[in-house]
Amino acid sequence: MPIFYKSKTSVLISSNFVAMILTDSHAHLYLEQFEADRQEVVRNAIKHDVRHILLPNIDKDSIGPMMDLVDLFPQNCYPMIGLHPTSVGQDYKLHLEAVKEWLGKGKFHAIGEMGIDLHWDKTFFAEQQEAFRAQVKMALEYDLPLVIHSRNSFAEIFQLLKEVYHPELKGVFHCFTGNLEQAEYIIDMGFLLGIGGVLTYKNSGLAEVVGKIPLTGLLLETDAPFLAPVPFRGKRNESAYIREIAIKLAEIKGITVEEVADITTKNAANMFKFKI
Repeated sequence: MPIFYKSKTSVLISSNFVAMILTDSHAHLYLEQFEADRQEVVRNAIKHDVRHILLPNIDKDSIGPMMDLVDLFPQNCYPMIGLHPTSVGQDYKLHLEAVKEWLGKGKFHAIGEMGIDLHWDKTFFAEQQEAFRAQVKMALEYDLPLVIHSRNSFAEIFQLLKEVYHPELKGVFHCFTGNLEQAEYIIDMGFLLGIGGVLTYKNSGLAEVVGKIPLTGLLLETDAPFLAPVPFRGKRNESAYIREIAIKLAEIKGITVEEVADITTKNAANMFKFKI
């Protein structure tokens, strides 16, 4: 029996609608929050039309668990490799060495999750900047996109990207929650915006921004297990919930969910180089 989801605007979509292929462009399904049911979570996502899941790395210790999941679902889960800014400390060069070593071992689809995070702690801001520059070099050397974490740091990241500018540099600003001016600046640089569960939050203001950005500039993401969309807000997020974000985006754009799925999946496939 098909499972139906209903949005506030009465958009109905069936889980067995064969033509729809969704992509979760950012999910940490290898983390301990999924220890008890990881394979079930991936299979449930696939059952609900999420055929492609991009896995961003965190640091040298998360590479093994991430690659184990890729080995289990090689047709659905695609690895990135990088150093998350909140994992940058005095030993950041050891993490970057591990990233570089793994780049020589196999196929990765992006350098990430990388970036600058000034929300919790600015102690290692200088090291975060050095790690950012080093990972840009890796991205250019291996012809890979960047997946950028930009919490409380748009101005700092824009300045870094000016410093390291290269016409071939591309990527996505993951979990975008900025304003329209920032969104347009990012699109003008040739980057995409990763849109997640925050889009469904009533007072986030993100809907107004996204409504003015062309769908060709957007990716869908969950950031699972974090930032679950309405009606799952406050619970553990998972890739199957990307459907709720797609429904909300379709409502904002005044188009069908199938159109949202089609265009955002093509955007992801072009950026991360996987076959639909």
